[in-house]
Amino acid sequence: MDTAERPYFRTHVFCCTNVRPPGHKRGCCADGGSEKLRDYMKVRVKELGLPATRVNSAGCLDRCELGPVMVIYPEGVWYGYRTREDIDEILESHLVGGRPVERLRLAPDQVPAAG
Repeated sequence: MDTAERPYFRTHVFCCTNVRPPGHKRGCCADGGSEKLRDYMKVRVKELGLPATRVNSAGCLDRCELGPVMVIYPEGVWYGYRTREDIDEILESHLVGGRPVERLRLAPDQVPAAG
């Protein structure tokens, strides 16, 4: 592939940072600390020297009850995550090693656990 055909970014990570009103029945990713976790992920991507990787904020990804959530393209792998340790595992296993993190991965038909 010559330079003209190579995409500017090979990997896009979209982290939902959507904010809903307090008490909203679906919740929101921001209530789970998604902005701070996204910021941490951006720093770690730079520290790891991951080339052609872009971490972006996203509005609502419509999986609010499972949040915070992210989706990584071009694979289209969705994750629910809660901690910096989750972020580190996603970066090292998925982005560096090419292996999705099954324990954090969201299935296409996954819905919140009844509770």
